[in-house]
Amino acid sequence: MVPADQGGGVMRADLLSDPVAGLDEALAAVDAFDQVLVAGLLRPQPAQAAGLTELAHAVAGTPLAARVSEAAAKAAAGAAGEDHFVALAAARTALLGSVHDALMTRVTEATGRPRGEENVPATGGRQAANLLAAARAWLCDLARAGWRGIDHEVVSGAAQVVSAMLPDPSLRRPATLLDGFAAELAASCPGSALERIPARRWGDLWSRGMLLTLPGAADAPAPGTATGRLLPLGVDLQEHATAAQAQVHAVFEPADGSAPGLVRATVSVPKPDTVVGAGLWQLLRPHMSLLAAVGEGRSMELSDMPVTAEGDLIWSDEHARPSEPADAFTTARVALPTATDPATAPLDRHPTRIAVPVFLEGYAVQKEDETMTFTVAGHPLAVDTDRVPTAGPLTPEAVATSNACIGLLRWDAGTYRVQPLAVETTVRKKPVALHAGAWAGGTTDKVGVKAEKAATDAVAVLRERAGRLLRK
Repeated sequence: MVPADQGGGVMRADLLSDPVAGLDEALAAVDAFDQVLVAGLLRPQPAQAAGLTELAHAVAGTPLAARVSEAAAKAAAGAAGEDHFVALAAARTALLGSVHDALMTRVTEATGRPRGEENVPATGGRQAANLLAAARAWLCDLARAGWRGIDHEVVSGAAQVVSAMLPDPSLRRPATLLDGFAAELAASCPGSALERIPARRWGDLWSRGMLLTLPGAADAPAPGTATGRLLPLGVDLQEHATAAQAQVHAVFEPADGSAPGLVRATVSVPKPDTVVGAGLWQLLRPHMSLLAAVGEGRSMELSDMPVTAEGDLIWSDEHARPSEPADAFTTARVALPTATDPATAPLDRHPTRIAVPVFLEGYAVQKEDETMTFTVAGHPLAVDTDRVPTAGPLTPEAVATSNACIGLLRWDAGTYRVQPLAVETTVRKKPVALHAGAWAGGTTDKVGVKAEKAATDAVAVLRERAGRLLRK
């Protein structure tokens, strides 16, 4: 890749291949603690004591050192209390936060873009301390039982707590996490019968839940407002058996002439498992007019749109209207290099949360088996084609023949990877731009039309069945 001031891409892949000091050691300490949670801390064994010691050593010299050292000793003796589990969760979170920060520092150097400044949240209102304490008690029970020791009796302990938390808006965030976590654990019971345990994932959910149940932990700075022009770059579509989410990444140019910045707008919806592929758009698009603008290749004018300190637009169609045509690749070449990357909230500092918009061109493509790589200026960059959705014209085959790419830079399995959102390629000797979100606002493409019709029929049948049940 060539530097931004030469008019080319805005990435230096060579900086992404250099090792990051201390990264492997930090992740090893996290993995060691995750193995402690696999077996549980009701009757700790020597191997678990070693894992706890490794975690404590990893945060030595930090403000957490004394508390984590005490917590590790108590846990190794089978005498850990709530405060000790909180300290261990904080140490694990801090280590992954340090990994995130180190990786993002490297990304900042590679893109050459400025980073936004972190805002300190104001003190929130009073939360129901008794409900938070009950949630922490359940999480402590999980840590003692371990993932191998979970059963329906242990997991069901979350039900009453979650039911009491959900109606309170100030507790909605931890309640939602605990509800999903409990459901996932319940579907995996008994733990003793599991062939494979997702130790990192469950460790993430456990430690995050622990910290979110501390009073004030979920507080965030008050949202600001955004007035100006929104220039979409691409759409990251994510699909689950019962839910779908579309996240639009864009450059925002404030009307007051201040520096442009990167923002995101997200819409999530529940879905039946029979609606897949392009059919997802008809579930998503009624909730956010931005998807239609993306599909049509237009910018949008925002007026007092609420926006968080982390660059997330709290989308409301009342504060937006379609504007002039805006080519995403022009935006990527002209506006993206000077856009400020948003800051990341403390509890969101995790390697899996890294998803940075980048623009690449002038690369060579190599394919070996199922692996694809962009080689730019002699430096390889892995391509994550598994994340390319089937709900649009963008395909791995198109990526393989591309010469320019708008994507999200992620970090996964120990390396940086780029997830394509759009590519420029040649079809029948003509240059063509293919976008993952091209069908977001509707399509005349035969494949897309067929998928949307199938989804419409499936939803109609489900609505008719639901109506029949309600009439009984």
